[in-house]
Amino acid sequence: MAALVAAEAAAPPGPAEAAEAAETAEAAELSRALSRLLPGLEADSKLSRRRALEALQRAIEAAWPEEPAAESAAAAAGFQGPWARLLLPRLLRCLADPAEGCRALAAHLLGLGLRRAARPRDALPRLLPALVARLAGPESERGRPPETCEELRLALVQLLGLAVRLGGAALAPHLDDAVRVLRCTLLDPFAAVRRESCQCAASLARATPDHFHMQSESLIGPLMQSISHQHWKVRVAVIEATGSVIQFGNGKSVDDVLPHFAQRLFDDVPQVRQAVTCVVGGWLLDLRDRYSFFHKLIPLLLSNLEDDIPEIALTAASLWEKVGLQWQRENEDDLKDKLDFASPPPAHHPSPDNRPGLGCRELVFRNLSKILPAICHDVTDWVAGTRVKAAQLLAVLLLHAEDHVTQHLEVILRTLHRACADDDRAVVRSCTRSAELVGAFVSPEVFLKLVLPALKKSPSPSGLLILASIVRGCPREALRPHLTLIATELARPHICQGSENVRETMDALATAQDIDGRQDLYREHAGPLVEWLAASHHDWTIHSSELLQFVVVVNHAGPALGEVLPHLVPVLRSCLQPARDPQMRLRLFSSLSRVLLSAKQTVDSQGHFHHYLDTVTKDILVPNLQWHAGKTAAAIRTAAVSCLWALISSEVLSDEQIRKVQETLMPQILTSLEEDSQMTRLISCQIINTFLKTSGGVADADKLIKVYPELLKRLDDVSHEVRLAATSALVTWLACVRSDDDVKSCYQSHIQFLYRELLVYLDDPDGTVQDAVLEVLKAGSVLFPELLARETEAVIHKHRSPALCQQLLQHLQAQPPAQ
Repeated sequence: MAALVAAEAAAPPGPAEAAEAAETAEAAELSRALSRLLPGLEADSKLSRRRALEALQRAIEAAWPEEPAAESAAAAAGFQGPWARLLLPRLLRCLADPAEGCRALAAHLLGLGLRRAARPRDALPRLLPALVARLAGPESERGRPPETCEELRLALVQLLGLAVRLGGAALAPHLDDAVRVLRCTLLDPFAAVRRESCQCAASLARATPDHFHMQSESLIGPLMQSISHQHWKVRVAVIEATGSVIQFGNGKSVDDVLPHFAQRLFDDVPQVRQAVTCVVGGWLLDLRDRYSFFHKLIPLLLSNLEDDIPEIALTAASLWEKVGLQWQRENEDDLKDKLDFASPPPAHHPSPDNRPGLGCRELVFRNLSKILPAICHDVTDWVAGTRVKAAQLLAVLLLHAEDHVTQHLEVILRTLHRACADDDRAVVRSCTRSAELVGAFVSPEVFLKLVLPALKKSPSPSGLLILASIVRGCPREALRPHLTLIATELARPHICQGSENVRETMDALATAQDIDGRQDLYREHAGPLVEWLAASHHDWTIHSSELLQFVVVVNHAGPALGEVLPHLVPVLRSCLQPARDPQMRLRLFSSLSRVLLSAKQTVDSQGHFHHYLDTVTKDILVPNLQWHAGKTAAAIRTAAVSCLWALISSEVLSDEQIRKVQETLMPQILTSLEEDSQMTRLISCQIINTFLKTSGGVADADKLIKVYPELLKRLDDVSHEVRLAATSALVTWLACVRSDDDVKSCYQSHIQFLYRELLVYLDDPDGTVQDAVLEVLKAGSVLFPELLARETEAVIHKHRSPALCQQLLQHLQAQPPAQ
């Protein structure tokens, strides 16, 4: 035995001992080489430190020749000791070097060392705090990271990513430091740093799945702040990183992320929408608690089935099919009867060959009650893009739900009714598609009980469009027994006659009857038509189809109106009484104002309108100009004043006829100067001006004296336009005062009062009003020039600027002396 031991001791060393000896020798040699270079890192000169770092780089690269894998492992083991003992701590200190070039070389050498060390995880306890100091120090909380160089921050984040990839699960004890860094770099001003940080966050989530969920929520905020970054590559990186952070983190963060993902479905860049599709599809397949989020995730994925880019739509369809098959496998016991006795597609299915799988249909059916309220809300959103997406998604859901749509039919029809009135053609197109699917999957007995009563109660174009689309989608054999009921309802007058879009129809009818145009058609038929409508006018409201037809005749008949005045005016007189429907009166006044503005081409085309002037003024305008409380009553007074202005501006009335109207309506118009409506006050001033111009020198003095105080009040109006209109009317009023002494004497005290009041406004803050008032005073100066001169001299010293008073006095002095 002793001989055997002696023999073994004398034997040559084996392979393991030889390798260990070689490793020790190589490490010793490298340590000696590094020891000669490391003092240079402490030099005061920036150039010396840089040269030392470059020399270290050459030494490390020389110590790592291209060798087979086994020999590389041995070299890595030999490098581990000098790296951890000598090189790592000094390079970490160099990350804070004042010279940017030295910091960059240190970061590069740290990455080189991590790749070549046998146990890179051993460096994590020193490396992570150093990265925190450079990327997430106190300054970073105020938006200024300690590392000022963008490229260096990028290199440091890449170094963190390398540490995550090489360290793997060993990063778990250092998650706090890593997440602290990422929370700052995910918001870095440099886009490349944000992208690299997103990749690092995803790698960190995958490397530490057992511990990452405790830290994942703290990354969601910075990620969502970057999801709308101006660079689309950053947005894509954020979306992909968010997918991994939630997949391996806390699933509760899905609720915080979904609104931001929904906004990215409208992104102009296809790659961003594609990223959302892939991430959401991945969650539906792999998220641990995905069943809790099906009703929130399914709409996001299905929305992209209708994307404009075919590749995105195909990706969404492929993922959706996988989701349905996986769910089907997971719930085979629950679906056993449906799998064993599969029902064929509905007889009128729009695409039976491409019918969604059972799993997909079941997923939609079971979650539809939770998805539908949000879609119904978004279909009427103020943003057009949101309405389009919601309408497209509704059609996709109905295609999956099939006959299960029935239990949600009331809500769906109400939504379609609003959406089909949208101005956006894309929204209407998708909604008519949805209505066709309702017809395909729902029994006529069911949908007619909802559609026809709503149409009967309140007919509308959108309601008719929905019915037409449902009928188009319904199987003919199922619809046939109900055709009589549908036709009867559509034939009701308030439905079939309730349209204002008549121009093209009238032109087509004129062509069919060999008539030159629709005006000749109106001339031939307007009389019998208005006479027929007049038979029911006592029962009209704003919702009456007969009112709609009457308004169409008034608006479009043109010269034919002058031939039907015996029927037209009595209907207007009856329908415009204060006891009738206020909304109807507003509608009729609007139409009447329109035709009176062009009276010669409409109601007075035959020259007979003056025969009905008393009826229009006394029976129509006077009752509607009387004051009644409420906003609707005020709107009607405004409409009546506008109608009067149209009448006296139409040039169909003689001066004598206008004076006759003035006798009847001047008291009401003077009262309307006090209306809250600026429009009413302005038009009233214009009407009074016209009345005064027409009356000329034949105005009654007592009635004329009642006018000017009301106009003076309007000089304090809040509206600039009303103030100027009042001054114009005052010029006309002064012209109505005759200059003979007998008449002037009864006006003198009133004129003196007017002078005094106007001189106050001659110092108005508004220069335009000052000029207008000066013109009024000049126009009135011919009546009592000496009196005006005395009044002006008495107040000139009170004015902020005497210039206009002096100008008025000069004007008075230039006038010839009174005779």
